[in-house]
Amino acid sequence: MTLQEILEAVDELSVDEQTSLFNVLQVKLSQVSQSSSNGETFWAMTLRFRERMEREGIGFTDEDFANLRDRSPGREIDL
Repeated sequence: MTLQEILEAVDELSVDEQTSLFNVLQVKLSQVSQSSSNGETFWAMTLRFRERMEREGIGFTDEDFANLRDRSPGREIDL
């Protein structure tokens, strides 16, 4: 199911069902944010990672990712 299909399905719910879904999602989101390391949010971890990259002088260029793609046709299929 695509995100667009999910949003369309939510639009078809009653107001009570939408409210209930919203409450469940809020609970799930709070559980995820609490389970992250040391209570740190994803954004805080991202900022900390960026600061460390700058401090240690680590940088990425297009050359770092130049030959990472697997150009093989994939696995063999027996027909």
